[in-house]
Amino acid sequence: MLTETLKALSDPVRRQILEMLKKGSRNAGQITSCFQISDAAISRHLSVLKNADLIRSWREGKFIYYELNTSVLDEVLLWTRNLKGDENEQPEQSVLPAVKTSSRH
Repeated sequence: MLTETLKALSDPVRRQILEMLKKGSRNAGQITSCFQISDAAISRHLSVLKNADLIRSWREGKFIYYELNTSVLDEVLLWTRNLKGDENEQPEQSVLPAVKTSSRH
């Protein structure tokens, strides 16, 4: 899940969409009108954000509305806080699998 979240956050358009949704829910047309890219491109960005669980959607009549899901962002903040460390905290068990590193210098 963290990989999908970081991938979703890596794109500036997706970050702008999240900033927009921070102010409240919007339908797809309202989101699309703020960008000079195709409807299909916005749809793809929304799909990536939804797959990363950064946004939620629901249908009202003929409109699909999107809203920010802050619980995933809370998890990312917790992970980065643990990664950074705090001199007053005991080290916690990593929630990520071990990664094999190269011994090159």
